Parts: sequence; C-alpha cells; structure tokens
Amino acid sequence: MPRNRPEPIRNTATLADVARAAGVSTATASKALNGRDQVKAETRERVFAAAQELSFTPNPFARALNDKRTGTIGMLTSDLDNRFVLPVLLGAEDAFGAGATSVLLCDARGDAVREQHHLRTLLARRVDGIVILGRTTNPRPSITEGIPVPVVYAYAPSDDPDDTSFTPDNFAAGRLAVDHLLDRGRKSIALINGEPSYSAAQDRAAGARDAMLARGMALEGGDSLYGQWSESWGRQCTATLLASARHIDGIVAGSDQIARGVLDELREAGRSVPGDVAVIGVDNWDVLAQSSRPPLSSIDMQLQELGRAAARALSTAIGGASSPGVNRLPVRVVPRESTASIE
Repeated sequence: MPRNRPEPIRNTATLADVARAAGVSTATASKALNGRDQVKAETRERVFAAAQELSFTPNPFARALNDKRTGTIGMLTSDLDNRFVLPVLLGAEDAFGAGATSVLLCDARGDAVREQHHLRTLLARRVDGIVILGRTTNPRPSITEGIPVPVVYAYAPSDDPDDTSFTPDNFAAGRLAVDHLLDRGRKSIALINGEPSYSAAQDRAAGARDAMLARGMALEGGDSLYGQWSESWGRQCTATLLASARHIDGIVAGSDQIARGVLDELREAGRSVPGDVAVIGVDNWDVLAQSSRPPLSSIDMQLQELGRAAARALSTAIGGASSPGVNRLPVRVVPRESTASIE
C-alpha cells in the first residue's frame, strides 16, 4: 500500500512576490493594497489581480505600521472586580468586537502609579485609543494631556470638560423612581440614600426632590437620609422612619442593596409590600432584585449601553471627529411586584 505522505509545505506569497507579478515596485504594491491615492487605477487593479492569483495575505503587523493604526484599543479600569465595571466593559468590548477591533484590558486596582504604568504599556503597544473606566460616577482627574491617542472616559467622567465622557444620568434615576411611585398613587415618599461622598447619591437626591417639587410635595424626612450602601442601613433607616409615626406609603432606596434592607424591615414590622408601602431601588442588580421578597422594582442604569456608546465615541475620535463634554445616558424603570398597583 502506498504510504500517506504529508502535504507539501506551500510557500506563503510575500509583498515582493505580488510586486514582481504585477510588474511594479514593492512600495507601489504596498500603496495599492493599502488604498493610497498615489497609485493609478489600472496599476491598482493589476496589483490586486496579482495578489488574488497568489492568495496573498497581508501581514497584520506590517499593515499596522503602514497604516499607523494597529486595530487595537486599550481599556484601563481602576477596579475590575467592581460589579458596575463589568457590564460597561462587556458593552464596550461588544461594540469594538463588531468592528474586528482587539481590546487590551488593564486593571490599575485604584493605584495611580499602576495606572501610569499601564498607560505607558498600552502606548508602547501602539493602541489606537484608550477607554478609561472608573469605579464610581464621581468625576476623576483627566489623563488626556500628553496622551498621543484619543481617550474616552466611561462611568466616571473626566473633570476636564474638554474630554469626552459617558456616565449614567443619576439625576434622572432619582426623578424616575419618585415619578414611578407617584404614578401608582403614592403620596408620602421617603428617600433612603447611600453615602453623601458619592455624586450618584447627591444626584439621585436632587432628582427625587425635583420630582416631588414638580407636584407640590416634599420628601418625607427630607433628602438628607444618607448612610452606607448596605442592607443594614436600609433596615436601620426604615425602622427610624416607622418609629417617627410618619405615614409613609412609598420608599425610594438609593441602591438595590439598601432596598433589600428596607423590604426586610417592613416585613418584620408587619407592613405589606406593596400593599402598605411600595419600594423601588436603583441599579437593577438582577441577583438582588429578582430574588427579593417581593421581587424589587428598580432603575436600570443601562451600563452595557453606556459601554457601547463610549466605544462608538472612541472609534469616531480615532477617525478624526470628537465630541467633548459629559454625556449623561438615559436610565429606565424596571417594574416588579414591589411597586405593583393596588386596586
């Protein structure tokens, strides 16, 4: 029986082979294949025909050097383990992937020195642009000056108005949460908020206050019920409000974690949800919202869409067009049983 022989190794066509077959210089062949306008149409067609005949595949690294683009984007986060960072990252990566762009991810872990190291590394890799992904929505120091490629900030906006930033609209989150309760007939509404050092807490409070004022009302207990972003704070503040003898029929919690504590305390106090008190949280963290008793209505910050928007803006900036300023992206209500209307 004849022996099975390995397939012969075929030589890969080079740019020089294409140039020789087309009867042009290597430089002209390179310009034609890279779409440069210094090449005559008939010459370009001859080069493309030779490349097709030889099954020529351009070297991606050589093409990157010629194009001055590498098709690579840097993403630098300060806290990869943060649950708010991951959906933004996934949205951005999804948008970049649609355009066959590679993403290099670096985690500074909240360390400014590490951040500078990663920036130098990304620039050494010749990335076409960088997305800076923050861990909170507090404005962060700009790093754009001196960076030779476009930079876009996601989640945490830059403190420089000349930069391009994308962040969720926390003012709208507070307003939508209150409007949702008011539209369900609730009139005595309290806001149990997170830590005042977070701009998200301040903005949500401003939005909630504005929604109440628009209907000639005020928040029960004012808009200064600040505490930890925790279930224990939700329980503690709810107990205080119930002990104050205020007639409260609606509670906006500054986060879903706080809302879980609110629900626990209301249940222990014998108050039904949503019968006696309707409750809505913020963040739409599925693990908490869907497993709550009852399932928790919440404001979805649409973080994946935020990541996609930041990625699209960076791609546009790489193309030469930028849009400076802070873009506050829409949020939406996700209604569940905790705010169901009572007939």
